[in-house]
Order: sequence, then structure tokens, then C-alpha cells
Amino acid sequence: MTESSGRTILVTGGSKGIGRAICLALAGPDSRIYFNYSSDSAAAEKTEELVAAAGGRVKGIQADVASEAAVRDLFDSVVKEAGGLDVLVNNAGITRDGLVLRMKEQDWDAVMDINLKGAFRCAKLAAKTMLKQRKGRIINISSVVAFSGNPGQANYVAAKSGIIGLTKALARELASRNITVNAVAPGYVETDMTGAMTDKARSALVEQIPLGRVGMPEDVAEAVAFLASEGAGYITGQVIHVNGGMYM
Repeated sequence: MTESSGRTILVTGGSKGIGRAICLALAGPDSRIYFNYSSDSAAAEKTEELVAAAGGRVKGIQADVASEAAVRDLFDSVVKEAGGLDVLVNNAGITRDGLVLRMKEQDWDAVMDINLKGAFRCAKLAAKTMLKQRKGRIINISSVVAFSGNPGQANYVAAKSGIIGLTKALARELASRNITVNAVAPGYVETDMTGAMTDKARSALVEQIPLGRVGMPEDVAEAVAFLASEGAGYITGQVIHVNGGMYM
């Protein structure tokens, strides 16, 4: 039996990239994996196929974490069908890059609403169920840039920094009910976001990473799986950096 046996798990932004890898890492006998996606139904179907092949029951649900009503419907559907919720992974995120002097307010708002407020919305509803259960795991996905900063990403950096504060506050609020709240901060990971980089830019990036390579989604997923496990029961309010030594 795996750590995920019999548990109900919700991963936001689970249709591809890091989110898909997390779904796969948490799949196990009798596990119930739910994930949301915004629009790419083909990618969602692929995730469903892969998780099912790994032995877990799985269901993708189209829902926008920027919508309070959509998030409420998402959680109502999961909790009603599964009877509870054991693990929430707040992974959904977008980028709208641009230098501050040129950044449009709607680009700032869109990133904050999905990357930070979306995590707040989901954590709030997860906590409501987990408090009744007197147990649970909430894992938030932040980023290395929350600690190092990055030019042209003021909105993204601010949102991912906010995730750290949200994690620590929730960890203190929920610890007495055996609910842990932690964060994982990936470095540069091989996803659609980094796939558009030129060879020159990629080479320059790899030179900054002591381990000499860009990370893979599975590297992040393994850290998430650990924090979701019974073995991490005495860890809360912490950030695990998965960046190949890029930031120490």
C-alpha cells in the first residue's frame, strides 16, 4: 500500500506540467485524485489517462480558481462525491510578465487573483472540511523568485511571496487540528513556461544552477508527495526549495 492509499486529493492546475506530475506522484491504490483545469480539456484527459494507469481513481473538473463561485462548486462537488478531503495542493498559476513601468493593471490583477487569491479561496474551503475531520495536508506551490526576485515579474514574484506568508499564517491557525500547511518553491522547471526559452537563454540559466540542469516536474512532485505523507506529520509552516541549488 502506498502513502496515498484511500485518500482524497485535490490538485489545482493539474492538467499538465508540475500539476500533472503531482497527480501522478500522489496516485495510489484506492486514492481519489481530483484536479481542476481552466480550458485545455485534451491535456486534462491525458492526465486522467496517466493517473488511472498509475492505479488511482481520477477526475478532472473544469473550474477557474479566479472565480469564488467556481471554487465553491469545485469543492462542493469533490467533498460530496468523496465524503471528505485529505490533501489540497494549490498549484494553479499563470504569468503575465512585463517591466513594472509597462505592466498593465489587469496583468497585475490577473496574476494575483489566480496565483494568490485562488490559493486563499481553495485553502479556506479545504480548511472548512479538514477542521471537521481534525486532519489534513495543505501544500502550496511558491517559486524560487519569491526569495530571489526576478526582473519583469513583479506581479508573479509578489503573488508567490504572498504564498509564503499565507502558508505560515495558515500553519499556525490550523495546527491544533492536526492540519499541516507547507510550501514547495521550485526553481526553473521544464514546463510550458520555460519551453519557449532560446538555447542561449537556457544555457545562461543552467550556468546559475549548481546541479547543472533545469529541474523536471517530477522533482517538484516528489517534494509534494513527501509533505503529503505520514512521514511529514511533524512538519508545518515550512518551505522546501527544489531548485538545484540555484538559491540557498
